[in-house]
Amino acid sequence: MNVISSRENVLYKRTTKLLRRKYRDETGLYLLEGIKPLTDALGTGIAIEKIFVCDGTDPDLPEEIVSGQDVTGLTRDLFEALSDTRHSQGVIAVARQRTLSGEEFCRQASGRHIVVLDRLQDPGNAGTIIRTAEAAGYAGILALKGTTDIYAPKVVRAAAGSLFRVPVMTGVTEDEAIGMMEKGGWLLVTACADAEEDCFCTAPGGPAALVIGNEGRGVSEGLNGRADLRVRIPMEGEIESLNAAVAAGILMYAMR
Repeated sequence: MNVISSRENVLYKRTTKLLRRKYRDETGLYLLEGIKPLTDALGTGIAIEKIFVCDGTDPDLPEEIVSGQDVTGLTRDLFEALSDTRHSQGVIAVARQRTLSGEEFCRQASGRHIVVLDRLQDPGNAGTIIRTAEAAGYAGILALKGTTDIYAPKVVRAAAGSLFRVPVMTGVTEDEAIGMMEKGGWLLVTACADAEEDCFCTAPGGPAALVIGNEGRGVSEGLNGRADLRVRIPMEGEIESLNAAVAAGILMYAMR
């Protein structure tokens, strides 16, 4: 196995650029770390462009992972510069993003609830919501423009494989999202602290698009104004709001 030891290596320099969103957007590639995520990605048909392993370690890579894949070693210092985890398993892959058109998304998610991320900023929240959406039986995720990069390492890790199985469409404008709701037959449901409807006492009455708003500003005025249903999570004490991912989990299950 060839081992790269220089930071000036062309392949390595190109790969380190994937730590930045700009380059991920330009290339349609992203970094995927860990044995289980890599196995999940391959099992769901995600294209893997390259696999790097940390030289001097012996990651327990199943044969189906290494068979037919382009595997290259990295010295420990180069590998750790790419790694986003504290206790790495010694394997990082370059994966290709899935791209969906609006028509493809509507077709794949038709007739079931979906989640709309309205400019969420925290990668951990975004990844956790994607993971919870799969567990709750939601059929897709729409990430509006201004939302944190769905293919950032922290999002990919927090999503725990759900990113490969749940259809995700990114970079959607608010107007495009509203158009997709109308075309796909989804009722628009927004979560608002001042809403009159209790999320545990009200159902949307059909396939719905649940909007989870920005951590600080909440759901945009435009989406709130177009909502078919506005709901709140009842809270006691002096708590004004919940963590976005926690609130999303409660709402997703309440809507079921």
